[in-house]
Amino acid sequence: MKSTYLVTGGAGFIGSCFVLQRVKAGDNVINLDKLTYSGNLENLDEIKNAPNHVFVRGDIGDEQLVIELLEKYQPDAVVNFAAESHVDRSILDPDVFVKTNVLGTEVLLRVVKDWWKNLEEEKRNKFRFHHISTDEVFGTLSMDDPAFTEDTPFAPNSPYSASKASSDHFVRAYHETYGLPTVITNCSNNYGPRQFPEKLIPLMTLNALAGKALPIYGTGENIRDWLHVEDHCDAIYEVLRKGRAGQTYNVGGRAERNNLFIVNKICEILDEFKPRPDGKSYQEQISFVKDRLGHDLRYAINCSKIEKELGWKPKHNFEDGLKETVQWYLNNEDWVKNIQSGEYQKWIEKNYKERQ
Repeated sequence: MKSTYLVTGGAGFIGSCFVLQRVKAGDNVINLDKLTYSGNLENLDEIKNAPNHVFVRGDIGDEQLVIELLEKYQPDAVVNFAAESHVDRSILDPDVFVKTNVLGTEVLLRVVKDWWKNLEEEKRNKFRFHHISTDEVFGTLSMDDPAFTEDTPFAPNSPYSASKASSDHFVRAYHETYGLPTVITNCSNNYGPRQFPEKLIPLMTLNALAGKALPIYGTGENIRDWLHVEDHCDAIYEVLRKGRAGQTYNVGGRAERNNLFIVNKICEILDEFKPRPDGKSYQEQISFVKDRLGHDLRYAINCSKIEKELGWKPKHNFEDGLKETVQWYLNNEDWVKNIQSGEYQKWIEKNYKERQ
């Protein structure tokens, strides 16, 4: 039986991947996205004429709009991707992260709760509110610490992670107080096609091709667990299908790599796929810049709970996935050109000019 999903933030990187998967599988998707700088309708070109995909431009904080969508489409689940998600931007402007990630999520929860409690019992019991979160809410790890589990205490170190931790708490509270059947997934660093080029992998790939410096914060020793976006969206679907209400599930790629390794690997891939005209390696463009504030040393995800309970495991090998991702950017020059707007260029200048 096909499902109907109200997806918020479904024109962004991870949200659009989930929307593409579900629409192609035959599910009905109502896609609510504000289309801020990182929301991109070109991410959805493959399904622009699909009858089972409805795009609505709007804000999760617009109560009346959300009410209208819930009443009209009667979704089986709300999947909340809508968020400001870049740590560097949160350092420059924390307020917008509070408005979207905290206040926006609370408004969405309240409106959904009021609609949900009036559903027929069977539909009410099957309904899910799925909140997409991050491993950054857990803080930082030393090199020897065990990976984050679902029971790791929250210790956010940036305005971004603090805003996500707050939204996670609200989701939990709505389950505990009102009985709203919520689930939360905390994921590690995503990578893959269609990622906005403020993030490490597309930023370094496109900078390299443009002949620009490849700025690495500090010494490049900071470690992240890398998760392919398609694996992440597969996990979200499994949690929607089989996850227990009120539970949190950690989703990771079992691929810890430090930033310097990532950038060097991107250079090696580009050396193979699109060599520099002068025959030199793209590694010559690597530079080290002043570290950002509150830069967590290491994130690592223990995803044994979702593996054991729901049978999900990441399918992508990181090295192969990275190569495919770099190739995607090489093959999609029009997408790259269109997304690198004046606003994006202004942010790049503002963020990096003080770090040289």
